[in-house]
Formats: sequence, C-alpha cells, structure tokens
Amino acid sequence: MNPNTLPQFHAAFEACFDLYQKKTKDYGTAWRVLRLSSLTDQIFIKAKRIRTLEENGFSKVGEGVEDEFVGIVNYCIMALIQWEDKEKEFSPMLSAEEAIARYKGWMQQIEELMVKKNTDYGEAWRDMRVSSLTDLILMKLLRIQQIEDQQGATLVSEGVDAGYMDMVNYALFALIRLNE
Repeated sequence: MNPNTLPQFHAAFEACFDLYQKKTKDYGTAWRVLRLSSLTDQIFIKAKRIRTLEENGFSKVGEGVEDEFVGIVNYCIMALIQWEDKEKEFSPMLSAEEAIARYKGWMQQIEELMVKKNTDYGEAWRDMRVSSLTDLILMKLLRIQQIEDQQGATLVSEGVDAGYMDMVNYALFALIRLNE
C-alpha cells in the first residue's frame, strides 16, 4: 500500500468527522427522524449534484464537489447508524456523545474495509478519474434503492450496509484525489 494512503485517508475522514461533530452540536441528531430510504435519497442528491458540477464545470450556489463528497461520507454514516438500529424500537433520541461515538465506530470499520480492499485491488482508485468514483457512488445508490424497494430481500448481493461503506470509501478516495 502506498505510504501516503493511510495519512491521506485519515485526514479526509477527520475533515468529515469534524463537520459531523460541529453539526451534531448545532442541530443535535434531528436526522434520526429520517428513514433509511430518505437518507439514501439525500446521498443521491449529493452524488447527482457532483455529477452535474463535473459535467457543467461550474456551480451557481458556491459549494463545490468537495463539500458534496463530505456530505456523502456523513450521510452514509448516518445511514449506517440508522441501519444498525433497524431492528430496535425507533427512538429519535440519540445524545451527541453517542452519535459521535457511533460515528467513530463506523470510521474504524470502514478503514478496516478500505485496507483489505485496497490490498486486493492494488489501489486502483489512484489511477481512476474522480468522475468514475462519482459514477460508482451513483451505481451503489441505485443498487441500494433497488434493495430498499424489495424490503431488503436479495438473492446473492451484499446488504445495504456494505453499499454505504463502499460509498464512504469512494467519497474519501475522491477527496484524496481532489487534494493531490
């Protein structure tokens, strides 16, 4: 593995986490009222906007693709927290401390997945265009939407949790590529 990968990965993830912490302090965990499908749609909006910005080459509202990739990371982790609680009785209450701790837990799992896949795939993402990472995120979203529409039933596919984790990694790879 490239010796820069883990430091770059940590820096990108920390920037996402920093924003998540600040928004959690500002808004609490109001996102807890969102169903998993609503979070998937929020991620879709972010990815669709990135693709539009990539194709048009400009933004009329000022925020660029980096902000949207950060949003994808954070919404995916919110979705993973909601997914984790899918069998529990719904409670909109989640303290800021617990929300932050659970985010950190997912950070660790996602990093472990990245290291495994990075080894198997030889860091192919380093040779990919950022636009291809955007397209992979959109493809994963369409797959997750299909699984959600089927009430989670799949024959041979991974679950939505694997899709969210992959999208976090793709978004982090895009952030790294954009900052290189």
